[in-house]
Amino acid sequence: MNIVVTGLQSWDSDIGSNCIDISRELAKNHNVLYVNYPLDRMTVYRNSRHPKIKQRMAVLKSKAPDLVKVEENLWVFTPPILLESISRIAIPFLFDFINTHNNVKYANAIKTAIDKLNFNDFILLNDNDIYRTLHFKKLLNPRLYIYYLRDYMIETAYYKYHGQRIEHILIKNADAIFTNSLFLEKYAQTINNVCFFTGQGCDTHLYDPESITSVPEDIIQIPYPIIGYTGALRTLRLDIPLLETIASKRPNWSFVFIGTEDESFSKSALHFMPNVHFLGSRDAHLLPTYVSSFDVAINPQIVNKTTLGNYPRKIDEYLSMGKPVVATRTEAMEMFSDYVFLADNCETFIQGIDYALQHNTPAQIQARKEYAQTHTWEKVVKTMIQIIQNNFKIY
Repeated sequence: MNIVVTGLQSWDSDIGSNCIDISRELAKNHNVLYVNYPLDRMTVYRNSRHPKIKQRMAVLKSKAPDLVKVEENLWVFTPPILLESISRIAIPFLFDFINTHNNVKYANAIKTAIDKLNFNDFILLNDNDIYRTLHFKKLLNPRLYIYYLRDYMIETAYYKYHGQRIEHILIKNADAIFTNSLFLEKYAQTINNVCFFTGQGCDTHLYDPESITSVPEDIIQIPYPIIGYTGALRTLRLDIPLLETIASKRPNWSFVFIGTEDESFSKSALHFMPNVHFLGSRDAHLLPTYVSSFDVAINPQIVNKTTLGNYPRKIDEYLSMGKPVVATRTEAMEMFSDYVFLADNCETFIQGIDYALQHNTPAQIQARKEYAQTHTWEKVVKTMIQIIQNNFKIY
């Protein structure tokens, strides 16, 4: 099959990406065109000196190729276009007018890549991109339009004015909805009953404890026990007051955070605590070496509409390494209850870490690894393909 993938993350993303992992797995048996999201005027204005924006601008100015083959059966297309920045336009009819213009411009760019690759009959998989692909079913006329709903994005500030309205239209008009959590499946089914839970994947080959041969220099001097977290440090998703309280009550524990911080995190009291260590962002392939040094891995989510049904892929990464995990209890996390200590408040979060530090048996370690092996990208993509073949008779 020919499959075109659009989404919210570029191929050179610094963080883990469902979309990229799915594309790589699909490309083992199918032709895949991965489309980087296009630049918009505000992004260029704010980040013109960033190396990745400079690279995008080189494509825009025809100084770098827009279509590159990166793996067997897998191409990455960077649209040589600049879209209008519209997220702050509150007036619906004005937003819709400009968004339609952006959709047309974006679709026309993708058509050039489709034509070059002779992807005449293709499936379109849209990874949670709400605005830019709203009209793609009509503009690109794919054989099958799939909306991959893997996050509750409409609660974020970017989608404040029109996210709920536009996503409702997008879900309603899609041929099928794939979700990575049961919570999101239930949400989507209220709009479109052609909805399928496809599961969540993890790169268990990358997160293999047997492959770790060294400890990163910037963590080796940190006193044990180490309570660690990997991923973007965002106030929308993580509970800063919870972390501040735990760190102050357990000064003999070292807390290690690996990932980029938003403004609230960078200004939090955590930065003034001697037992808290912010190591900054690290390349994805290095993260397992850091996780291997954790005594306990945590996911201290704040409970809101964004996190309630969110499937944190880091949980499978932690478990794949055999690490004990303590996380905030949410609806999506209930499926991990046999392998992860789920906490409802600060006291139970501390109790969970205490217990994990004192009771971590070889049998528990092995059980965590085996459970993580049930959540691989191979299984997720196999499920997706079976749904496509069984329900839409596409082979």
